[in-house]
Amino acid sequence: MVPDARLKTMCDAVEEFDNKLTDLITDLEDTRSSSPGCVGIAAPQIGELKRVAIVDTSGHKKHGDASSGYLVLINPQLVNTQGRRLGREGCLSLPDFTANVERAEVINVEYYNCNGERCQLEARDFEAVVIQHEIDHLDGILFLDRVANLKTDVFPRRKK
Repeated sequence: MVPDARLKTMCDAVEEFDNKLTDLITDLEDTRSSSPGCVGIAAPQIGELKRVAIVDTSGHKKHGDASSGYLVLINPQLVNTQGRRLGREGCLSLPDFTANVERAEVINVEYYNCNGERCQLEARDFEAVVIQHEIDHLDGILFLDRVANLKTDVFPRRKK
């Protein structure tokens, strides 16, 4: 069912903040921005097994007042989670399906930015879900792996 084995592989930490990293981030953004409605992408989705993801909920109808907008997350780690919520998710790597997935409602994440500076962020609601989804990609986990029941919680994606 998985289109590429790299999507089920744990990614390596970024060690060097160099031109190769800049090129990877550019490739990620080019891919994300060329996919209408895409709010997040992780390096393994373009075949790179590095802990890099981009999240941008700013153009989405579920973007909340507390959302950060555009984020480049390098070596992100969840350090705290609060609450639970069930919501529908989709994925660029599995375009034919959506599914009900339970996620934390509020998260605290530590990561590095493009300049190699350590950052911390509290995210909630939709933005928290997107960040968790992308961190899962870096850990070799797909959203379908988090579905409680494949028969009742997975749906064909509606064609636009």
